[in-house]
Amino acid sequence: MQKLISELTRLYLPAGTLSPEVLAQHVLGQTTLAVNLTTDDGLTRAMVIAFDKMGDSEDAQHWSLLCAVANAFQAELGFPAPAVSISGANGYALWLSLETPVAAAQAQRLLELLRRAYFPDIDLRPETVSAPVELPPCLHQRTGKWAAFIHPGMGASFADESGLEMAPPFAGQAAFLTGLHSISEAQFSQALVRLEQSHGAAPVVRAQAPVRAAAADGLLLKDATLEDIVKFLHSKNIEPTFRHLIPGK
Repeated sequence: MQKLISELTRLYLPAGTLSPEVLAQHVLGQTTLAVNLTTDDGLTRAMVIAFDKMGDSEDAQHWSLLCAVANAFQAELGFPAPAVSISGANGYALWLSLETPVAAAQAQRLLELLRRAYFPDIDLRPETVSAPVELPPCLHQRTGKWAAFIHPGMGASFADESGLEMAPPFAGQAAFLTGLHSISEAQFSQALVRLEQSHGAAPVVRAQAPVRAAAADGLLLKDATLEDIVKFLHSKNIEPTFRHLIPGK
């Protein structure tokens, strides 16, 4: 558990947000906290973009859109790969980590520009960045299922049911975060300038558009077999069990 807490703190949590004891209760499912990722002085180190299931749609449009957006962030803006999570309810989220804390208003501005360019059909609240979030892994109180970080190659299998019946293993959750990098101050500034200059242009990705092929290794649009995922976990010295790899089992 300590490795998982360390990774969550490294990537997303402002200093002093939660004590290790309180965070441990959260990831154990003893309580579920809505965590404020913005400090009292208005700085943040994370942006979270939710991709919920679209109405009564029976297909995986929300997953396809997430893949297209994540790929565009990396291929076009030079961002490092984000973490991917399932909500425990009806969708996914991308977790973008910032290397240097920025004003929440500035992060919100970048998020809005990203929305205009890459996912215009998703509504964002004006206070999305400063709104508390349920940090995975955690127990979703309404559904009784677990929100968790996932291997991107597993994403499509959660399109109909975006939660785990059982708590995910801490080592596996930490493995999905280990090796992820934060958006640097230079990358953040360059993306902000670029999108400010072109925010009036037509959106480049829409929900109904076909998903583009991955342009390079490491992008999210890549279906993984069960063997691929097991190999990934083995590379992190983690011995998986099938109940942690297959939803609903």
